[in-house]
Amino acid sequence: MSLTRSATPGPGLTAEARPTAPVRRRGRRFDPLPYLLVAPVAIFIVGLALIPAVFTVVQSFFKVNPLDPPTRFTGLGNFRALLADDAVIGSLGNTAFYVVVGVTLSTVLGIAMAVLLQRPFRGRSLVIAVLILPWALPGVVEGILWTGIFDPNAGLINSIVTQVGQIFGTGAGGTTLLLGQNRLLTISLIELVQVWQITPLSVLLILAALQLIPGELYEAAEIDGCTRWGAFRRITLPLARPGIAVCMVQAVIATLNVFDQPYVLNGAAATGSSITMQTYFISFQDLDFGQGYALSLMITVVTLIISLVVVRTIYRRVEL
Repeated sequence: MSLTRSATPGPGLTAEARPTAPVRRRGRRFDPLPYLLVAPVAIFIVGLALIPAVFTVVQSFFKVNPLDPPTRFTGLGNFRALLADDAVIGSLGNTAFYVVVGVTLSTVLGIAMAVLLQRPFRGRSLVIAVLILPWALPGVVEGILWTGIFDPNAGLINSIVTQVGQIFGTGAGGTTLLLGQNRLLTISLIELVQVWQITPLSVLLILAALQLIPGELYEAAEIDGCTRWGAFRRITLPLARPGIAVCMVQAVIATLNVFDQPYVLNGAAATGSSITMQTYFISFQDLDFGQGYALSLMITVVTLIISLVVVRTIYRRVEL
């Protein structure tokens, strides 16, 4: 007679003493598909953005001029030479005007037009489609179009100035030269063209933010006796701040790097030149690539600083 041990624990066997089967954890398998899908974009960004950016930073501290070889380290020499250049200082003043006026006008017009387009109406899609056209056109094409408008012989603006001069007896002739003579007038007209280009994008960005505002908030405000202006100040503006911040950042980037409009409308004249134009002149006309790299680095740093200030000042997270 043989004795066998029962697999069922007896009454005296505690639960801790019961044998348990080992738990087998499944290892997480490595899936290369997401990385393969992202790899082309990552390589593209590194190849066309990060590598040139690093190269620009390094070369900005060197004297790089094919007419004055060899390439040699100058430290901050390129930056000191730029800050002592009258043409660069003048273009900095013009660019500051472009930024202040362009960002202000495009933001104010963007808010006003977005509020008008906030509520659906017949033909709104057509209005938005037409509104996008100035933004969709290249800057060179816009400059050529506005060159005809500012033409001193047959331009529309020139005709209006002439008629106003005749009405008020100022004696304005038929060949009033609007661009290139007076610095303030020149940069004002050039920035008018750029505002015409960048405002549509500002409208779309702010309009997208307005579409996220629930209509119930306006209904509740109306029931409480809030006027339209009060609803605009207390509901629309606070809840649209994320879109307004993005709108202002894109306007800052566009105005700080303006090149097409002043170059096409006013050529190389100092009355309307921008800091980006000076980068082109220094690099490809003077062939001083070291100073060109340094000026590009300065523009990039200033753009980042101003954009950061705008975001920290205007942007607020909205939770509905």
